[in-house]
Amino acid sequence: MRTLTTLMIAAMIAVTGSSAAFATEYTKGTVKKVDMKAGKVTIIHEELTNLDMPAMTMVFRAADPAMLEKMKAGAEIEFVADRVKGKLTVTELK
Repeated sequence: MRTLTTLMIAAMIAVTGSSAAFATEYTKGTVKKVDMKAGKVTIIHEELTNLDMPAMTMVFRAADPAMLEKMKAGAEIEFVADRVKGKLTVTELK
């Protein structure tokens, strides 16, 4: 019985830990420039914890060109960025 209880607790911890890994963390930023032709956007952003980067201004690719249509200079956004094929890319947008 004690072994079963220990296994159940370990399983619950494993499930809780793995679901936390799938949580998406959005970062706040301000769009500085949108380059539709190049498929890029310049964003003044807060710290990107998943990329271990401090707050700064950076150019990102857009994972989906339709994202760029939703952005304009001066707009406040919340986004997720990641490295896609070695390039910093906006992968999600609120």
